[in-house]
Amino acid sequence: MTAGNSPDGFAPHFRKSKFTNPWEPIFSRVSDRRVELAVFLRDVHCNSRGFVHGGLIAGLSDNAMGLTCGAALKAEGRDVGGLVTVSLNTEFLGGAQLGSWLIIVPEAVKLGGNLAFARALLTADDAPIAQASASFKIS
Repeated sequence: MTAGNSPDGFAPHFRKSKFTNPWEPIFSRVSDRRVELAVFLRDVHCNSRGFVHGGLIAGLSDNAMGLTCGAALKAEGRDVGGLVTVSLNTEFLGGAQLGSWLIIVPEAVKLGGNLAFARALLTADDAPIAQASASFKIS
């Protein structure tokens, strides 16, 4: 795959923010209970040493897990005003190379009355590079 050829089923991400604008283009693949994210890794995603920045990994993981919890709550017929991150944990398993597709596959683990919990696996060129987990306050 190349920058002009997004992974199967991914389209330009439907949600924009000032925080993620520098990382565009971001792509998403949406189902009724999940929002996966993908980005083609470029220089703008790297730290000063040329490695894909952990902040990018954590930020996009948080985004994908929050959107996934929102989608899962909606699929259950729950009215959600919003979700706010309470905790976010990221474990780095390996590195990602420029020119790779970073794909974030989140899963809603538990949807409570006030809190929602999620986890995500991040891969670059099909190799695991990180895993994340988060909890969100439901409002």
